[in-house]
Formats: sequence, structure tokens, C-alpha cells
Amino acid sequence: RRRCQRLLYWVPVLFISSILCWSYYAYVTQLCLLTMTNIGEKVVCLVAYHMFFMLFVWSYWKTIFTLPMNPSKEFHLSYSDKESLEREPRGESQQEVLRRAAKDLPIYTRTMSGAVRYCDRCHLVKPDRCHHCSVCDKCILKMDHHCPWVNNCVGFSNYKFFLLFLAYSLVYCLFIAATDLQYFIKFWTNGLPDTQAKFHIMFLFFAAAMFSVSLSSLFGYHCWLVSKNKSTLEVFRAPIFRHRTDKNGFSLGFSKNLRQVFGDEKKYWLLPVFSSLGDGCSFPTCLVNQDPEQASTPGGLNSTSKNENHMFPAKPLRDSQSHLLTDTPSWSDTSAKAEKGKVGMNNPALTMENET
Repeated sequence: RRRCQRLLYWVPVLFISSILCWSYYAYVTQLCLLTMTNIGEKVVCLVAYHMFFMLFVWSYWKTIFTLPMNPSKEFHLSYSDKESLEREPRGESQQEVLRRAAKDLPIYTRTMSGAVRYCDRCHLVKPDRCHHCSVCDKCILKMDHHCPWVNNCVGFSNYKFFLLFLAYSLVYCLFIAATDLQYFIKFWTNGLPDTQAKFHIMFLFFAAAMFSVSLSSLFGYHCWLVSKNKSTLEVFRAPIFRHRTDKNGFSLGFSKNLRQVFGDEKKYWLLPVFSSLGDGCSFPTCLVNQDPEQASTPGGLNSTSKNENHMFPAKPLRDSQSHLLTDTPSWSDTSAKAEKGKVGMNNPALTMENET
């Protein structure tokens, strides 16, 4: 039964793939090769179409097959902490165990009651912006939503791919609708030969136009989310920090918000290769110096922890993102070289510990 349920999850992906295959046949064979008479128009349309088609398929399959990143082992409770948590009755005593386990972790969000965010299914302290997906049955870093159209969770590891998938699918549909429009008009004015191509041309325009409308609204919504540095889940439930709830707590301004998703090197922005900043476990926040429990040092960084054995020093975020809170221009060659080694490599989800 479980296997059948998993197979059903692939139905939307197969539906999209079948439409994509049909659109390729209808546009390339029926429209360009059999209907268009101008050689120059054929060449231009075929070259442009295949470029958009390749980018669309590339970003779509990257969104599907990129493994969602799970919290690293530092966020998992130790065996002794698990035993302590099971022995203690629910309430303040359990919270004391969790506070002790989370004291050296870069965690600054809480539950509505002010408690440490804990997942009792994965047995870990949740990093900021991490949520448990009921479909995947895992905690996903910077989870946005679970998308049935890609049969995958959209989160830190593949959010850039998802945005590019929306963008290129919209461009793909608009291009088909624009180049097919004159032949669609000829269909209604009986200007096309009476062949099967005319029906492919008609349905191709209708499908492209309808998908363009739905994709434009969805893509516009996610562009707004990126500009505000929010996830879909954070729109419905604003993150709760130690001192107060703030729906814009992770927003650092449009430019820095954009770079968190697309990275510092512009040459990778339009390609479906991983270039997002950070590790998905900690994020810079504009509220870091307003929290009385956080040190108020220049650049939002706390002083170095005295205990050098801790994997996570007492600071609000990892070094890979600390430059987002400083006034130093982050478009410099120095920062670009620092990130160069990370961009374009395999997705970091492969190096994270998967939950079972």
C-alpha cells in the first residue's frame, strides 16, 4: 500500500512530462517543419525554442531530483539527551533538557509559547526556518512547501531550481503562444491547409495561453517572497523570535535577499546550478542586535565562544553568510573568490545526513 501511494505521487510529474513531450512534437514537427513556409522563420523559431526547452527541462528535473537538505547531526539529540527527555514529564523539565541541548546552536526562533522548536519524529532541535514535512516524513531546511507537481519538497537545496523552473516554464509558454498566434488566427479564418497540423496548432495555443496565466501569478508570488526573504510557510505563520514575532525578521533588503537565493556570482544566476549562500541551518537576521540574549557586536557577530570544542560558536550565523550583515560591498572580487569553490558543485544535500 505504501508503494502504491508513492507511485501515485508521480502522477502529476508524468502528467507535466506528457504535456511537455506533446508540445515538443506539436511545435517542432507540426508547426515549424510542416506549417511554416519561411526558412528564416523556421530556423529562428527552432533555435530559440530548443534553448528555452533545454533550460525548462533542466531546471524542472533539477527541482525534482535534488534531495531536500535535512538538519546536520549537530542538531540531533545525543543518546543521553533522548533518555533524559523520555524520563522527564512534559513541561518545563523537558524544555530545560532542550535548552541545554540547543544552547550552542545558532537557533533564534521559538514556538508560539516561547519553547525550543523540537521535532519528536526526527528527534532533533529544529534549526531556524526548518519544518517537518508530513509527506516526506523528514525535517526540511528552509522548507517552503511540498510541491506535488515535482513530487519533492521545495526548500533550501532546490528553491533556486524551483524559481528557475517557474521562470523558464513561463518563458517557454509565452514563446509558444507568441509564435503560434498568427497560425492560430489563420485556423479560425480558414487560412491553414486542412491537415492534422491545424488541430495541434489550435490546442498548442490554448495550452500555452492557459499555463502562462497560472504560471505568471505563481512566479510573481515567489518573486515577491524572494524580495522579502520569506517562505510560503512564513507568510501564513510569521517566525517567532526570542523577543517578539516579526514577519520581516529575516529580510535584509532586496539586494541581500536576492543574493541569499542566487548567490554572489551573477554568471550562475540563470543556470540551474546550486549557488545559494549559507548552509541552510543558520540565517542572518535584521533583529540580531535587538535580542537581549544575543551579543551586540559589529556586523551582528557575537564574540568567539570560550569553549573551542563546540561545533557552533555563540554567533547568530555561519561565517559563509556573515558578510551579509556587514557594510563591506559584497560584490567585490574577494567575496566572489571565496564562494567560487562552492558554486556549480554537486548539491550539498548529498553531504548532509538523511533521516530515516
